[in-house]
Amino acid sequence: MRHIRPYITGGIALVFAAVVFILPFVFILIQAVKSKSEASRLSFSLPQDWLFWQNLVAVFKARDYQLLLAYFNSTLITVASVSILVILSAMVGYIMQRRRTPWNAVAQIALFMGLMMPPAVVPTIGLLQELGLFKTIHGMVLIQVAYNLSFSTLLYRSFISTIPRDLDEAALIDGAKPWQIFFRVILPLLKPVTVTNIVVQSIAIFNDFTNPLYYLPGKENVTVQLTLYNFQSMYTSQYNLLFMNILLVTIPPLIVFIFFNRQIVAGMTAGAVKG
Repeated sequence: MRHIRPYITGGIALVFAAVVFILPFVFILIQAVKSKSEASRLSFSLPQDWLFWQNLVAVFKARDYQLLLAYFNSTLITVASVSILVILSAMVGYIMQRRRTPWNAVAQIALFMGLMMPPAVVPTIGLLQELGLFKTIHGMVLIQVAYNLSFSTLLYRSFISTIPRDLDEAALIDGAKPWQIFFRVILPLLKPVTVTNIVVQSIAIFNDFTNPLYYLPGKENVTVQLTLYNFQSMYTSQYNLLFMNILLVTIPPLIVFIFFNRQIVAGMTAGAVKG
C-alpha cells in the first residue's frame, strides 16, 4: 500500500490540476472558434463550423487594429518597467545586505509596507496630475516600478546574502570602486535571481489590468488587457471574439512561463536554501 500511495496522490494532483488549469483554457479555445450565436450559449459543445481564422482576423481588425497598438504599449511598459526594476532593486538589495546602518531598519519597514499596504488610487492620480505624468506611458512605467519594487528588492536581498563577502573585499583590495564591485563582481552572479525576477515581473506587468485602467486612460494608451472591453457592452457581447481576444492575450505570458519555469523555481529557491 505504501508503494501505491504516491501514485494515487500524484494521480489526484494531476486530475485537480487539469480541472483547475487545463479545462478553463480548453473552454476558452472552444468558444474562440465558434460563431457569435453558438458562443453566446457558453456551452462546452464543439462548434458546428470552426471559425478560428475569421475570428482571429476580426479581433485584430477591431477598432482600427487597436490590438496591435495595445501589444506595443504593453510590451513597451513591460520592458521599460522590468529594466528599471532589475537594476534599481538589485542595487537597493545589495546596499541593504552589505551595509549595516540604522537606515536599514527604516528601509526594511518601507519595503514591508510596500508589500502589505494597498495602493491609494485617488491620491496617486492627483500626484500624477501634478507631475504631468497622468495618461502617459512613462508615468505608467513609474507606477509599475513603485508597486513592484518591494518584492524585487527582497528577492535580491535574500539572494545576495548567499554571496560571500570575501569577493567584495578582494575586489576592494584590488582597487575597485564601489560601483565597479557591484556591476563587475556582484551583478554577474545574480543571473539566477535576475531571470526569475524578469519572468515573474514581466508576466505580472503584461497581464496587469487595474493599474492601466486607473492611471492610463485614453484610446491611444490602451493595453492588451483593456482590449477585452472591445467585445462586450451593456446590451450585447460578442463572446466568440471576446474569448479569441482572451486567447491572444493569454498565450504570450503562458509561453514565457512554460519555457522559463525551471529558472523561476531555481531563482526562488536558491536564496531560500542558502540563506
